[in-house]
Amino acid sequence: MRSTAVRRTALAASAAALALLAAACGGSSDDAGTSGDGKTAGAGASASASAAASASASTAPAATAAAKALTAAELQKAALTQADVKSGTIMEKLPAQDQVAQDKVKAAKAECAPLAQLQAGTFVGKPAATVARKWIGDPKKPAAGASEEEKFLSGLDKSMVVLTLASYADGGAEKAMKELTTAATQCAGGFEFSVGGAATKDVKVVETDAPQGADEALAVTMTMDAEGTRAPVKGVVVRKGATLAYLPAVNMAAAATGDDFDFPVELVQAQLAKLG
Repeated sequence: MRSTAVRRTALAASAAALALLAAACGGSSDDAGTSGDGKTAGAGASASASAAASASASTAPAATAAAKALTAAELQKAALTQADVKSGTIMEKLPAQDQVAQDKVKAAKAECAPLAQLQAGTFVGKPAATVARKWIGDPKKPAAGASEEEKFLSGLDKSMVVLTLASYADGGAEKAMKELTTAATQCAGGFEFSVGGAATKDVKVVETDAPQGADEALAVTMTMDAEGTRAPVKGVVVRKGATLAYLPAVNMAAAATGDDFDFPVELVQAQLAKLG
């Protein structure tokens, strides 16, 4: 492949990836979200655990409904740090473009709003406190003898997750999980939403195997369509007591090619371990 063709392919892939990622993250916002008591909320990029492929959402015992909401300080201690992950990079201070206020997310159908909020990188309902982290995975190394285009795509092949921990009082965590699982069923045929006026369209939503170890868990893959280019956005939400962990994930190479990618399940397990 000649260098001009390689550059053209690279630019096209970059443009597609950036357009899709901007849509998945809801673009940039000058306003950080706030929790129900006015504390700063986390946000981020968008959303399935590729633990396998068959719908699943684990159900918790009713006794956890009375679980105590964690304070902002307790959430900070429970949130992932670099020492908690085996790969990638954890950012404890989110860039402005990864902060999306909940009220900036508008779904065309009210029942699909929880999935829109997940994909945009914010939270559902009115938590008492929130905290957020961003994780960027390590790029994959190209195979021996890879073409210039393959090397370029290998460099893009890294996932990004904005992890938001949200703790709720008075059974709010269970209510938020119910809204999410209901939305995954009711919005399976796709939905439209906007973040700060920027429109995004998902053409389908598929539940996948949820990770183990939580009181409740949901995993979905949402197929996003941006001007004819389709790409997966994955999302996992797990509940431990009164706290939800939202993990929407995108992958730049997948955005450029439309191919599937593996959700970084190790992040979920590490976060569940810290939540206890």
